[in-house]
Amino acid sequence: MPSQTQWAAAKARQTMYAALRAFFDSQGYLEIETPQLVPTPGMEVHIDPFETHFLPQTDVGHARSLYLHTSPEYAMKRLLADGSGPLFQIARVFRNGEVSAHHNPEFTLLEFYRPNADYTAIMADLEQALAAVETAVNPTGRMFSKTPYERLTARDAVLRETGIDIRVHSTFSSLKEAAEKAGIRVGGASSFDDVFFHLFLQKVEGKLGLERPTFLTEYPASMAALAKLKDADPTVAERVELYAQGVELGNGFSELTDSAEQRRRLLDEQAQRRAQNRPAFALDEAFLAALPMMPPSAGIAVGLDRVLMLMTGRRTLAEVLLFPAQDFV
Repeated sequence: MPSQTQWAAAKARQTMYAALRAFFDSQGYLEIETPQLVPTPGMEVHIDPFETHFLPQTDVGHARSLYLHTSPEYAMKRLLADGSGPLFQIARVFRNGEVSAHHNPEFTLLEFYRPNADYTAIMADLEQALAAVETAVNPTGRMFSKTPYERLTARDAVLRETGIDIRVHSTFSSLKEAAEKAGIRVGGASSFDDVFFHLFLQKVEGKLGLERPTFLTEYPASMAALAKLKDADPTVAERVELYAQGVELGNGFSELTDSAEQRRRLLDEQAQRRAQNRPAFALDEAFLAALPMMPPSAGIAVGLDRVLMLMTGRRTLAEVLLFPAQDFV
């Protein structure tokens, strides 16, 4: 049975959802729902979806694999392309194999998008939303109410904690050599991105957002994913991640609307998945077809279970979930 701590977290979660809905309603956002069961999952190299099977019992449809979504991102962007205006969703999402102090295979995302905006606007919306939530959930809290949050580029964060300038060490071999000289274990790293994540996880991540939350911005272009590159400096992407107490809470972008470029990136991720002997899924053609009609937009996905964990002073997700996966996997 749930503990008293878990029951208290359930009540705090109800308050959090109410505060989020009140904030986004006040900002003109529409709350929507998109399917949890999708024909094509995301292609992220390090995320595995849950696969299930549709077996028709009527004369509609055919037997096929379907997937529990890892994010509602593709569907929400299709709605943006259809002229929806600002959107938000409190969504249950699923990622296979992820069980740890800060991971649960079923969890809750806040995902929201604003058309005719860039990632700076979405950062402003998010810090206001989280400040409002902390006021409701924990009025004596002083973490998420410390606005404005720190803005720090990925380059400056790495330089601050390791002395390594990723602009100077911009190739795999150069960054690997610099990391090893700094005593960073890079294991079997085979690319610039691999080395970056080794040094980031070992030296940088745990130092972010200790005094107040930190927006980490301007990731190297190779890590753009679904983000557009910065017009003034195309070596970096208009990508942002939110950290508090060394914990990653959110990942967002100024959204890429170039369908051809997005197809190229997805095909590259598809190839990487095959190289790692992971399932390589079909491209979401409906999403790609909608991109050219999507207005310039920005969006972000935020792990609400982690936010709740930090706001209530807990150390693990199991303390804020009534039925954590670790109890049954």
